[in-house]
Amino acid sequence: MKEILNRLINQEHISSEEAKNVLVNISEGKYNQSQIASFLTVYMMRSITIEELRGFRDALLELCIPVNLEDYNTIDLCGTGGDSKDTFNISTLSSFITAGAGVKVAKHGNYGVSSASGSSNVMEYLGIKFTNDVNFLKRSLEAANICVLHAPLFHPAMKNVAPIRKELGVKTFFNMLGPMVNPAFPKNQMVGVFSLELLRLYSYLYQESDKKYAIVHALDGYDEISLTGKTKVVSNNSEILFTPETIGFSTIEQNEIYGGNSVKMAAEIFKSIINGEGTAAQNNVVLANAGLAIATAKDISHTEGIEVAKESLFSGNARDSLKTLIAISK
Repeated sequence: MKEILNRLINQEHISSEEAKNVLVNISEGKYNQSQIASFLTVYMMRSITIEELRGFRDALLELCIPVNLEDYNTIDLCGTGGDSKDTFNISTLSSFITAGAGVKVAKHGNYGVSSASGSSNVMEYLGIKFTNDVNFLKRSLEAANICVLHAPLFHPAMKNVAPIRKELGVKTFFNMLGPMVNPAFPKNQMVGVFSLELLRLYSYLYQESDKKYAIVHALDGYDEISLTGKTKVVSNNSEILFTPETIGFSTIEQNEIYGGNSVKMAAEIFKSIINGEGTAAQNNVVLANAGLAIATAKDISHTEGIEVAKESLFSGNARDSLKTLIAISK
């Protein structure tokens, strides 16, 4: 580790194989906490390369507990986090709207590290069970069109990193990896990233895959379609920049999608929106994101996907998916 740290501090890069080996060694407990913290910190101060990101991704996928859900042709809606915007749980709500539209969702998520409430915090608060039991996950998909893959249950190798990430309390390269290491290996993905540079790296790596994908970055820094300004989306066959008005919405203010400063507050906002009682701004943001996910899975246009998402939210189908998942969690 000492040699790797010295190279990284000197602004040198490491190969995919070296990056992969570092994470494998971390999982095997070969480094102390100070070394791991230093390694994470270096990557907050220098850019990550595509080779390094590929190596870290490959290590986590190799070390994870895989779950075979390929019969369900799932999609994952997952953001990197780390945008420091403190929004409500947009991708999680969008996941239930997508499920309510009949698209099977394998939602990969975790507790918040740099935000008050991550995806897992809210779902746990609402009474959703976390498990890596494949039969329960399949039952969830069949009954509710959605299952929840709580990252720590599928990435036990990273238990040495979790407390350090929590103590650091800021985004690390693990934020960059989260969406790429879904243990169900879904064939469809809508991914939000926190920077244009990461959008570029993700687009390279996803081009190498056989996934149908949409990678999203709002130019004012959000890792999702925020409707606060322009959004860039890279997909299998296009790269577009659009305004909220392009997809039929008005531009909104940042404070209109604030998620609160506690899990309880985030959960209350979540329940309000999924029950059809959200503000216009809240509703429109989740519809814009769910619409893109539905469009990606169904091979339709974004605006067509938004119409399908509206039906899911306002008919109560999204809420029913949530209620079903809570019921079978008991």
